[in-house]
Amino acid sequence: MSNVLWMTLPYIAFTSFVLGHIWRYRADQFGWTTRSSQIYESRLLRLGSPLFHFGILGVLAGHVVGLLIPQSWTSAVGVSEHVYHLMSVSMGSLAGIAVIAGIAILLYRRVTVPEVRTATTLNDKVMYLLLVGALATGMLNTLTNVFSTYNYRETVSPWFRSLFTLHPAPQLMAESPWTFQSHVLIVLALLGVWPYTRLVHMFSAPIGYLVRPFVIYRSRDPQQTGKNRYAKAWVTPQAPPPRSRWV
Repeated sequence: MSNVLWMTLPYIAFTSFVLGHIWRYRADQFGWTTRSSQIYESRLLRLGSPLFHFGILGVLAGHVVGLLIPQSWTSAVGVSEHVYHLMSVSMGSLAGIAVIAGIAILLYRRVTVPEVRTATTLNDKVMYLLLVGALATGMLNTLTNVFSTYNYRETVSPWFRSLFTLHPAPQLMAESPWTFQSHVLIVLALLGVWPYTRLVHMFSAPIGYLVRPFVIYRSRDPQQTGKNRYAKAWVTPQAPPPRSRWV
């Protein structure tokens, strides 16, 4: 069972995450969106969305440092385990509080605003359930670490890195507390369904806005009639916009 949970299941989740995004991009680019509901309600969205997004960036940064950077590396640059523990708990708690407050506001909005509730699909409900579960168990681990002497960088972190070296060590994860095991299992499930939800928008950056041509706006000539009364508006900056003439 340990091999199935901490060796086979992670590779299944990673494979679904990678291949699912490739398939989604190739087959469903039109659906590669958050399906924004701002048109229905904006007051709660303006409050909850920044809290959630900035908080999740802090959470992800903490996971990168805690999982990918070995303990020996931080010790080598003069950061003792006690100092790292204090920084991890304090910064992790702030990021966790922000992201949980943000997701709570967004869920309240999704439940209480009829139009937003109607636009919520079964796919969204599964995604929100896994996301809340991952955030709740992660926050639980952060808070219990305040009074605990358990060092996850000696078990969970080496196990996670071993997956990418293709020499998995499932026994390390099997020795961790149940709260860490629950958190990892929920995150693996979330990674597995990620490409098939609105979470794909995380990989969408508006880089095209930096190089797209200018949009030319101009009034319509009231004398123009027929099919040529609208001139072309999408032009490159080098060429002047063509003007149609009535004949």
